Amino acid sequence: MTLPRMSVVMPVYNVEAYVEEAIRSVLDQSFTDFELIVVDDGGNDNSMALVRNFDDPRIRIVSQPNRGLPGARNTGIAHARAPYVALLDSDDRWNREKLMLHYIHLEANPDVGVSFSGSRLIDCDGNVLRVAMKPKLNAITARDILCRNPVGNGSAPVIRRTALDTVAFPHPEEAGRTCWFDESFRQSEDIELWVRMIARHNIRFDGIAGQLTDYRIIGGALSANVVQQYASWSRMMDALRRTAPELVAQFGDTARAYQLRYLARRCVQLGNGSLGHDFMRRAMRSDRRILVQEPIKSLTTWAAVHVARLAGPDRFRALARPYMKAAA
Repeated sequence: MTLPRMSVVMPVYNVEAYVEEAIRSVLDQSFTDFELIVVDDGGNDNSMALVRNFDDPRIRIVSQPNRGLPGARNTGIAHARAPYVALLDSDDRWNREKLMLHYIHLEANPDVGVSFSGSRLIDCDGNVLRVAMKPKLNAITARDILCRNPVGNGSAPVIRRTALDTVAFPHPEEAGRTCWFDESFRQSEDIELWVRMIARHNIRFDGIAGQLTDYRIIGGALSANVVQQYASWSRMMDALRRTAPELVAQFGDTARAYQLRYLARRCVQLGNGSLGHDFMRRAMRSDRRILVQEPIKSLTTWAAVHVARLAGPDRFRALARPYMKAAA
């Protein structure tokens, strides 16, 4: 049996509103030599019934009890058979040329372990927003990954299988189960893996031009989730102090400042100007150099949190929604 050249790993958990669109964006790829591994992560809505409506031999379904996103990705990677593994979250979608362009990039550059690209931002209805993720693409350093995460989101990378296997480790509690993502994290697991890859194993990250992923921003989040996200990110940094201590010692304060600024922008998007103001004050205390390094984004965030405090949540959310969601 001929093995596919690309494995696409798609975790599915309670995403019935979006999963069909995500799958179609894979099946419509101009690059056709792939398998799509859909990991049923134990949801309770109609998502998997919709998945099973697709009649394409390239789709493989793997079911498991709920493990969360890192655990579902690990299960998908464990079943992947191709030399390249692409990740797609089931509420996002891809440009038709994405897999082809990454395949060409990785084939032409055997020293690249992770190929990525920029992303457009879309709303819950699939409408393209006015902002986009346009990251640094070349000469990526461990500092870049830690502080700014140019990969951007979990639907952007295509990863060489040999690079993944370099960082694999046995599950600490389940014999025979292999991990690539650390399943103790429910958030920030991707940055932890990228830092581990580049800081400990010198795996090369390299981007290609274009916004080839549509990254969906789903409304309705609570401000409490932002606080939880910061707590998870802080736990991730604690883990990196053990695996990449020199990197964190040198750039940890800067990374924290950027993360707090990101969360301040998320607070603005949620209409919570007071919490956003608190995050921005913390960011400045952590490392004021972000004002020099990225003055426009830092100053506009300061202005936005102040306006959000004055305007009130509902009015400011309506004004800021198209502009403040590129929260990196």
